[in-house]
Amino acid sequence: MTYYNEHSKVWLSVDCIIFGFDEGKLKILIGKRKMDPGRGEWSLYGGFVAGDESVDAAASRTLFELTGLRNLYMRQVGAFGNVDRDPGERVVSIAYYALINVNEYDEELRKEHDQIWMDVNEIPQLYSDHNEMVKKARKMMQQKLAHEPVGFRLLPSLFTLTQLQKLYEAVKGEVIDKRNFRKRIKEMDFIEKTELIDKSSSKRGASLYRFNKRIYNVDPNFKL
Repeated sequence: MTYYNEHSKVWLSVDCIIFGFDEGKLKILIGKRKMDPGRGEWSLYGGFVAGDESVDAAASRTLFELTGLRNLYMRQVGAFGNVDRDPGERVVSIAYYALINVNEYDEELRKEHDQIWMDVNEIPQLYSDHNEMVKKARKMMQQKLAHEPVGFRLLPSLFTLTQLQKLYEAVKGEVIDKRNFRKRIKEMDFIEKTELIDKSSSKRGASLYRFNKRIYNVDPNFKL
C-alpha cells in the first residue's frame, strides 16, 4: 500500500561546514559547485540523503567522501528549508559542522574534490543560503568552545600555548589577554606540559603541551 500520495515530495540533503585551523586562522572547506543549478558558484560540500540512511549517517558519509576521515567531531547546525532556497527543486537541507586537524587531511583527496581552505572571515558569496549556515555554525562552535575542549580537535597532538591562544582568538574573532589566558590554562590539569620544545619559530623555542582526555573525563572542569 502506498501512503501520502496526496502530498508533494520534498528532496532532503545535507551540507557540511568543515572547520580547520591553519596558519593562525580558522578556515572552512569550500569549492565550486559542479552541478546545476548554481554550477560554478562557491559552495559548501554536501549531498542528498539516501532512502536507506538517517540524516546523521548521510552527513558522516559525506564527510568521509570529502576527507577520508572517520569518527570526526560533528554536530547538527539545523534545518534550512526556505521554499525558494534551491531553484531546482523543493530541497530541505540539514547542515552539520565538523572539526578536523588539517595535518590529518589528505591533500590529494582535497585536490580530487577541488576544494580549498578559505579564511572564515574572507568567505565569498556562497550558493543559496550557505553563508547563513556558516554563520550559524561558527556561532554554535563559539558557544561550545567556551565550555568544552573541542578546540583540541583542530590542533595537532602537541601544541604550544601560543598556538592554543591563536586558535581561541580565531574562533572567537577577538584578541585574548595573554596573561589571563595562560593563568587559566595552568589551572587545567588535563592540559599537560611535556618536555618537548618547538624551535620552529625561535632559537629559544616554546614548550609543547598536549590534551589528556583521560584526566579530563575524570574531572571535566572546563571554561574559557
